[in-house]
Amino acid sequence: MSPAAGGAPAEAKQAATVLLLRDGAHGLEVYLLRRTKGMPFAGGMTAYPGGGVDPRDGDTEIGWAGPSPADWSSAFGCDERTARELVCAAVRETFEEAGVLLAGLPDGAVVPDVSGDDWEEQRQALLSRELSLAELLAGRGLVLRSDLLRPFAHWITPPVEPRRYDTKFFAAALPVGQEARDVSGEADEASWLTPAAALAELASGNRPMLPPTSHTLGQLQPFPDVAAALTGSPPQPLHPISPRFEETPDGKWAVLPDGTRIRLVVPLPS
Repeated sequence: MSPAAGGAPAEAKQAATVLLLRDGAHGLEVYLLRRTKGMPFAGGMTAYPGGGVDPRDGDTEIGWAGPSPADWSSAFGCDERTARELVCAAVRETFEEAGVLLAGLPDGAVVPDVSGDDWEEQRQALLSRELSLAELLAGRGLVLRSDLLRPFAHWITPPVEPRRYDTKFFAAALPVGQEARDVSGEADEASWLTPAAALAELASGNRPMLPPTSHTLGQLQPFPDVAAALTGSPPQPLHPISPRFEETPDGKWAVLPDGTRIRLVVPLPS
């Protein structure tokens, strides 16, 4: 029940999403998924790989290299357990939805190829929750590489929405030797696009997306390549962004705390 209907706001579930980046022929490109229309949240919308935190994302036995949960806790303003869960969720969801694994050997080498049938079996086991990320990595002698991630943004679904997420956005480069694959059962299209091209398709009405996606694409747009984007992350201080909704004669808008207005392509919540 929404506040408008007299109830308390729904609790915002912790979630992580990843802006997976590569250098393309026309500059920086980002990997985008179009969620199937039947999805209960953001159906038909273009989004990045990501999703809610799973209870097993908090496994303290996971092999880990790079900034610690304490470091990520400071970056996102949350406790260490939540920070660990978020980083693990970011890595897990990127593998589940794009077939890209941000992990490597303890000596620092990033795993170069995860496209074989044996990897696909384990990706499916992750999806079905038969296998945890910690178990997958341990079985292959790998560690999670948190140094491959950068904090990028922090959005919280407005209180008026019945389904809410407290989402931390990460940026990461596509590891050398790996290829993103259209493997998500929650998407019917996957593509690499420059931020400018994706926003042009949004403006033309061909690629609807929610405000967090369009806004972060706009933040990516000035960066000429992956190295610049990772060096420049986060593009602004990581204050949580929770927009309010506004309807005017010229349209429906999400209004950010700094006054930025983003045109909505979905109905306002009742």
